[in-house]
Amino acid sequence: MQSTIQRPRIVIVGCGFGGLEATRALRHAAVDITLLERTNHHLFQPLLYQVATAGLSAPAIAAPVRHLFRKQPNVTTLLGEVVTIEVAARQLLLADGLAIGYDHLIVAAGATHSYFGHDEWAPLAPGLKTLDDAFEIRRRILLAFEEAEKDSDPARRDAWLTFTVIGGGPTGVEMAGTLAEIARHTLSGEFRRIDPASAKILLIEGSARVLQAMPQDLSQRAIEQLTKLGVEVRVDSRVTAIDGDGLEVQGASGSYRIASRCVIWAAGVAASPLGAQLARGTGAPLDRAGRVQVEPDLSLAGHPEISVVGDLAAAMSHADGHDPRPVPGVSPAAKQMGRTAAANILRRLAGQPTLKFRYRDYGNLATIGRNAAVVDLVSPLGHFKFSGYFAWLFWLFAHIYFLIGFRNRLVVLMDWASAYWSKQRYARVVTDIEVPAPAPRP
Repeated sequence: MQSTIQRPRIVIVGCGFGGLEATRALRHAAVDITLLERTNHHLFQPLLYQVATAGLSAPAIAAPVRHLFRKQPNVTTLLGEVVTIEVAARQLLLADGLAIGYDHLIVAAGATHSYFGHDEWAPLAPGLKTLDDAFEIRRRILLAFEEAEKDSDPARRDAWLTFTVIGGGPTGVEMAGTLAEIARHTLSGEFRRIDPASAKILLIEGSARVLQAMPQDLSQRAIEQLTKLGVEVRVDSRVTAIDGDGLEVQGASGSYRIASRCVIWAAGVAASPLGAQLARGTGAPLDRAGRVQVEPDLSLAGHPEISVVGDLAAAMSHADGHDPRPVPGVSPAAKQMGRTAAANILRRLAGQPTLKFRYRDYGNLATIGRNAAVVDLVSPLGHFKFSGYFAWLFWLFAHIYFLIGFRNRLVVLMDWASAYWSKQRYARVVTDIEVPAPAPRP
């Protein structure tokens, strides 16, 4: 006789690093999982800037969600966007009207761009979170060189050849360094009226140094390597206005204007709007970035059936013998939170006490450009800091190792090897060649 006992229903929102690891961690559990994702792919975000700068094609860093879980029979994948979380009814409403009930919920909806109250800057300075963002940035970069080739006015041509990256975190540093490589190497000899190597690459950072999560000596080393590549780094510089012709910057010596027709935003992130919904439905507090403040076990106070992980969670690490410490918004933390949330659900189902989340920090790394990177590594053998060529090799193989799937690892390795020896980038394809008109000046 067939059993009519319903298995626990677990809904996981988002298939980023946190959602992916949570789903995998439940692969042998006697539960029914519904994985909701508004795109059809898992994206390896640390290499997204490589798509934006034509170094890699999109399939090299993305994997179809259905393919990833084709051999995990307790997972049902649904394509859709959650618009409402009904906490009392324990159900989610999707944009198409579908309602999905749950017994346990893991929200791993991630983050979006933050323009610090200036959302009107978004069309003028795109950020980098999705493949669509990467395609748009790639289009703007490549078309800027095309417009400079056509424009005979020296001032306008200089504006087209001035590329400004706002934000000195890993994404901004990597983007600026790669832009310098494109200008100095990739496009060499391809234009007749301009010299791409004359392009000016600016990296604007509001604080006193770049890569603030790293030790100060590595931040300084990163600036030195960027400068060697031809990037002009400006710290203690805060953007106050952006329009279609450029931007206004408040620096240490006063305010000034930069004429730049290609501006890229890498300065801030904001939590998914689902965080605000959870706050309204559960009373959970939010931090300044809109992240949900979670309990030590990553659940919400008064609602143990709901866990929040990844960039949406304002979580603390509870290591033995140490005071709780904030968890950084990086992919290793999201993975660890996903596994912990899944493990705690299983412990609840078994009637066992849940575990406090403990973040294991393995360090930080960022590539600057060709043969240049910085690594701050925490290992069982000790704490290591190094930069330059060997740091670049470490960064390269670490990212290949953590990519999803053997095919993606092989493709990325081959593309990088080809680019290293030929100095070419072959993903330089754009379909929308319309160039935005300059914004009217006040």
